[in-house]
Amino acid sequence: MKCYLVGGAVRDRLLGVPVTERDWVVIGSSPDQMVARGFRPVGKDFPVFLHPTTHEEYALARTERKTAPGYRGFSVETGPDVTLEADLLRRDLTVNAMALDENDQLIDPYGGLRDLNEGRLRHVSAAFREDPVRILRVSRFAARYARRGFTVAEETLGLMREMVACGEADALVPERVWAEVNRALGEPQPSAFFATLRDCGALATLFPEIDRLFGVPQPPQHHPEIDTGVHTLLVLEQAARLTPEPMIRFAALTHDLGKALTPAEILPRHRGHERRGLVPLKELCERLKVPNAYRTLAEQVMLFHGLCHRALELRPATLIDLLQRLDGLHRRNTIDPFLPIAATPSTHFCSRAKPTPEDAPGSRLARILRPTGCVRRVPPRWKYRPRLWPNKDSRVWRLAARCGSSGLPRFGNAVAVRCRDESRPTGASSG
Repeated sequence: MKCYLVGGAVRDRLLGVPVTERDWVVIGSSPDQMVARGFRPVGKDFPVFLHPTTHEEYALARTERKTAPGYRGFSVETGPDVTLEADLLRRDLTVNAMALDENDQLIDPYGGLRDLNEGRLRHVSAAFREDPVRILRVSRFAARYARRGFTVAEETLGLMREMVACGEADALVPERVWAEVNRALGEPQPSAFFATLRDCGALATLFPEIDRLFGVPQPPQHHPEIDTGVHTLLVLEQAARLTPEPMIRFAALTHDLGKALTPAEILPRHRGHERRGLVPLKELCERLKVPNAYRTLAEQVMLFHGLCHRALELRPATLIDLLQRLDGLHRRNTIDPFLPIAATPSTHFCSRAKPTPEDAPGSRLARILRPTGCVRRVPPRWKYRPRLWPNKDSRVWRLAARCGSSGLPRFGNAVAVRCRDESRPTGASSG
């Protein structure tokens, strides 16, 4: 029995990246022998065991054979006679098909180290086309390593295009697609994930709502890149610079879905695209089973991203109404996830070579609301009553005006309301 460290742990070690998870391949053993040595079986589809001490995964070397469409249509063969090279041959990319033995000697039968040094994501063998999940995985690796200069090999893109043309991508189940998307949104350059999917034709199959944005024009005076699809990826990229949160990045990705539905006679203007986007957003979220928290934030950003970029022009009533709709005045305050989107530069800033968050008008809204504490915790006595909004005789309106005259932060005619950790807001009467 011999054990080899394989996969991502070897790749990350060679890249100098911290290794967070280690996987092992076992050669020359059987399930009964593994159990006899104290390993605990956990694999359902193939023999995987947990080490009795480290609890790391040890899988028996195996080969796979395609038996039906989709990513579950495989038969797995394992046994003491399966070699390490045969096990590595079934893997997706050469950079993931390397192993280290007990003496830290690299075993690299398919040129993974060369591709790693040259920044190339290349498939191991023609068996790559048998698993449609690999379309998503390669795109996710592109998002992870794009900033290191990695690109997908042209021959690998060719195989991915063939898989899409043959309908393999149609067999992907929503849960698996969303799992890969969510992981891709957490990578350093998530826009490369969607760009790679578009290169191979899978974007139109898996994300038609996003694919339809490409080719839709925008006013060049505001959006020099003109193309709405390009704009969307630029905004996603800027959001990735501001926050690592996948939920916020998803909201940035979907904020302009309504522009694909703009009537042709009013192009390149997009009046009303915020509300038009709610239908495709709902379809996308329901199809991929997107978590409710992601969907709620995406709807808020879709509806109100235009307002946050015009923060300097808002009237007090409009600002207060915006805070109300974002639940910023409730105890369950949900405005914090919205603020990075407010700070994301609008498109004409995204087109710059080195944009900065300070370029965005909406960033002023974020910088003002955060330090004022608006509104981290609403005192229990200060009950929000919808019928008072935006009634000028309401206590909230009077408080906003009073705060504006007492030196609290204000921008244009709009006022940021400060809430202290006391039983009532500053300046509010006890009655």
